[in-house]
Parts: sequence; structure tokens; C-alpha cells
Amino acid sequence: MKNQQINIGLIGFGTIGSGVVKVLQEKAKFFEEDLGLKLILKKIVDRDITTPREVEVNPSILSTNPDDILKDEEINVVIELVGGYEPARTFVLTALRQGKNVITANKALLAKYWEEIFLTAQDCGTRIYFEASVGGGIPIISSIRKGLIANRITSIFGIINGTCNFILTKMQEEDKEFNQALKEAKKSGYAETDPTLDIEGIDTSHKLAILSSLAFNQCITNNIYTEGITNITKKDILYAHELGYIIKLLGMAKIVNDELEVRVHPTMIPKTHLLSGIKGVYNAISLVGDLTGPLIFYGQGAGKLPTSSAIISDLINLIQELNNKEDYHFPAQRLKIKAMEEVWSKYYIRFCALDKPGVLAAISGILGEYDISIASVIQKERGEGREVVPIIMLTHEAKEGNLKNALKKIDKLETIKDKSLVIRVEEME
Repeated sequence: MKNQQINIGLIGFGTIGSGVVKVLQEKAKFFEEDLGLKLILKKIVDRDITTPREVEVNPSILSTNPDDILKDEEINVVIELVGGYEPARTFVLTALRQGKNVITANKALLAKYWEEIFLTAQDCGTRIYFEASVGGGIPIISSIRKGLIANRITSIFGIINGTCNFILTKMQEEDKEFNQALKEAKKSGYAETDPTLDIEGIDTSHKLAILSSLAFNQCITNNIYTEGITNITKKDILYAHELGYIIKLLGMAKIVNDELEVRVHPTMIPKTHLLSGIKGVYNAISLVGDLTGPLIFYGQGAGKLPTSSAIISDLINLIQELNNKEDYHFPAQRLKIKAMEEVWSKYYIRFCALDKPGVLAAISGILGEYDISIASVIQKERGEGREVVPIIMLTHEAKEGNLKNALKKIDKLETIKDKSLVIRVEEME
């Protein structure tokens, strides 16, 4: 369709918002001459409209009042880049109810209010697009929605938090402890002043909720077991390497015996798997479709221009789908989500024990009581002036609930001097 005009309202004029404006300005000729689209940025709303940005806009389109966008009948598309839950939720729902289509990068909002937002869009005949919410410039959302539509996706494994991947890479390659690597991440601008959302796995959980809700056709929000990387030490990185593994913070969702496992935690994966080579702040998502087999998507998971690329991609896809009368319905599949205690996995366990006869036998005996069999053991020699030594075990597949109960009992032994550390192992077959 030639010379189609789309009026856009942008809520949020921070780093990403500025990037979107820059792309709209610099590629306006391409959009109009090659795609036949006249994309008009009609209004920008932000709490702060006085601080200079790296892009220049006509002051007349700047406002601090969201109603200047939400109540403007000429605006077709609202791009929400506020972040957080409120007032972003109110903006998104109001826009949808006003007949406006919405593009957002707000992973936390979608993870928490997925069902409400999609049902509102469906009821109002409007649409919600969110490519930028996961993986920055990686086109994973559109790939699942469109490119893999004929597939039944059976598993997703994602390194989808650049901060954690940067920290674990530094610990692996430069022999740094967690706090040292975190400090460097902050200094480099890859970690926030308060990095809790990243290092405790919450950011990864938000992104996994979006990917798994989309891939498995159901709302997955509050059922994700989440564990961060704060307890990982450089010794664990070393022991994992000796055993043939790399430690990554993974968000994973997979169908096992017609039930869905959805979890976020540090995971040991084989050094031979492609995900083990993802370093620094880069993201990667591995998924398996019943027709395609395994696929891996790799790229920058954050940043102004990669995220802006995803937002503009959503904008073009939205217009094309509206022109072609394509529709998008809220999915209604319902797989049972398996409780974490029912999950089966292999485990790496690090015990801190007194170097005395009988300790290993006592640990092994308790594990045996809970049907946990040992695949291999590494017992480090005592260093000078040390009575406590690490005992490293790899188990065969065991039930999570059984392992937790066994460790409660083991950690009460007089010969165990610190809480045992557990890292789950995925062979990534």
C-alpha cells in the first residue's frame, strides 16, 4: 500500500526512546520510498522533556501528559518504553481499549500481566507487539510466532541476561570471584547500581515467562522456579571445568512426559555445546521444534540500537499484518506445570567437610536413603593449615524433592561446616 500514513505516539523518551526516534528520522526515506509507509511521530510523552537528547525533535510534539497520546484519535500506534508495572500497565491497557495498537519492550509488565493484556487486546480488536522484550535485537519473538508456526516447540534454553553472562565469563576466564566480577560489570556499565533483578535471576525469569507463554501457548507467569548466581564461586567454575562443563545462568522451559518444566537457575552444560561458548554480555536462545530440530539464535541482548531495531521491526510487522487482515488470538493451551520438587535432574554438589575418616561414607549413606546415586566424586586434598576440604559429587538423575531432603539431613552433620551448594546439570542432548 503506497503512501500509507501511520501516526505514532511514544511514551518514554529515555535511552531506548531516543534510539527509536533516531531510527525513524534516519530511515524515513527508506520507509516511505521502499515500503510505502509515512511514519509520523506525532507526540512524545515523558516526565522530563527539558533534558537534551542526542536527537532533535520539534518541541511542539513533546508533552508530559499521557492523555495527549492516549486520547488522540489520530494516533494509530503507541510505543510504550516507560518500564516497570505502573503507570506502564495503565498506559498499555488504556491504549488498547482506545483502539490503538501497542508496541512495548516491557518484559516485567508482560511477565506479570500477560493474560490481562492479551485478553484486553483480543476483546478490543487491537494488538500487542513485544519483540524488544527478550533478546534485544535477536528476532526470537517473531521467529516463534511466524517462522516456527508449523512446529511444536519442545524445549527452550536461554542465556538471556547479559549482566550474569558477563560476570560468569569473567569468573571463568580471569579467575575472579563473584564480587570482583560484579564490580567490573558495574564499572563497564553492564550492571545497575542495584543489580538484584539481574543477579538473582528475576530478569531472566521475566523473559522466560514471555518466551514460554508464547512457545507453549499458555499463560506462564507465577510458576517459574528462580535462582540467581550469587552463590557461585570461582572454585565451582574450576571444578565444573575439570568435569567437562561450563556454568551458565539458564532460563529453560521444556516438555517432559506431557508436563512443562519452567525454571531459571545456574546450570552446568557440556563444554562441547554451542551455548557454552556464549561470552560477555551476548545472549543466545536454543530451542527445539519437532520439524526444525535444534536452532540457536545469537546476538546482542540489550543496547539502544539493537532494541530500537526490534521496536521498528514490530512497527513494520504490525502495519503489514493489519493490511493483510492477519489476526492474533490469545492462546489457550494448558499443559500442567511441574512443581520444582518433582523435577528430575543430574546434580553437582559441593560439600564443605572436615577432613576425617567416614565423612564420605556418611554423605553417601544419606544420599542412598533418598535414592540418589553418585556418578563421580572429587575430594580435594587438605591445604596447609586447613581442616575443611571441598568434596565434589556428580549424581545420576534424581528427584529434586529427594535431593533437598537429603541435603537438609547432610547439612546437619557435625562434619559439614557450611551449607552444601547445588548446581543442576543439563547434558543438552
